[in-house]
Amino acid sequence: MASLRDISNRITSTKKTMKITKAMEMVSASKLNKAEQNAKSFVPYSDKIQEVVANIANGGEKIDHPMLKARDVKKVGYFVVTSDRGLAGPYNSNVLREVYQTIQKRHQSKDEYTIIAVGRIGRDFFKKRDITIAKEIIGLADQPDFADIKELASETVQMYVDEEIDELNIFYNHYVSAISQQVESKKILPLTNIGSSGKSTTSSYEYEPGQEEILEVLLPQYAESLLYGALLDGKASEHAARMTAMRSASDNAEDIIDDLSLSYNRARQASITQEITEIVGGVAALE
Repeated sequence: MASLRDISNRITSTKKTMKITKAMEMVSASKLNKAEQNAKSFVPYSDKIQEVVANIANGGEKIDHPMLKARDVKKVGYFVVTSDRGLAGPYNSNVLREVYQTIQKRHQSKDEYTIIAVGRIGRDFFKKRDITIAKEIIGLADQPDFADIKELASETVQMYVDEEIDELNIFYNHYVSAISQQVESKKILPLTNIGSSGKSTTSSYEYEPGQEEILEVLLPQYAESLLYGALLDGKASEHAARMTAMRSASDNAEDIIDDLSLSYNRARQASITQEITEIVGGVAALE
């Protein structure tokens, strides 16, 4: 049985740990509010650029652009959004498991796919399994700007244009609420279903200099905006998952402290009882 000092030390260390987890929970809650606002504020821009692109792509004129046409899939790119740090519950494991299972189901050879990794956890996961990583980025801010990933997003889209990959899919955690995040997978390229969002619009546009010239600029920007929007969504999910994980850790620490306190009191009571018994026994021996 552990001594009173050992139990007391465990109680003290657990209380210190609980202070840390509570502080981390508060930090994550603060970051979540900002990340949630960023994700929501990006939606109107994303919807508007999709509306304009869909208006041109589905117009009367025949538009010929490589990003709008499906081709034989010889190689698939997977854009995977994870975090740089752990202590976020199942945030990383859920999305990595989904990606890995998809790869195992779809592909027979490592030459058939490549990874674009966002976050240290995802990058290390694929490196350990000797999976090809075409591009990577780590150390993103908690509230990333588009400039932070513009180069990566542009290079990823260019991989499709240059036919290095024939399909681009993204995997990330979609933010549902502070206590709920769902793994989301989407096909980003080719943009074959760009006009099937179900949103009706009455807007009419006049294009200058021409529709094809505008699409040449807008389509890459639209694909890049999809990647950035998913990253913002994933960051909100990361902060929510970390806040929930730290709250759970604090609750568990409190339960441990209660159990240890009960054990401490029982051990102390047994020690006192033993001392009283020894004193009474000693007195009786002297009589």
